[in-house]
Amino acid sequence: MAIADEQPDEPATAEVRPNGPLFVRGRARLQRADGETLAEEYRVALCRCGASENMPYCDNSHRLIGFRDA
Repeated sequence: MAIADEQPDEPATAEVRPNGPLFVRGRARLQRADGETLAEEYRVALCRCGASENMPYCDNSHRLIGFRDA
């Protein structure tokens, strides 16, 4: 679904999934440390385990490595 076709959650929310990614819903701009914009999304799952092959996005690698919350 194109971003223009969807209405974002207001206010934006971030949910830490148990033993999984960080789900962000609402207007989210992902930027590199140098300020370059990677993407503007309404929904995104971000990696917390550090094993994703598609950083900063979650690719479910947490399941393969047995990631557990501290």
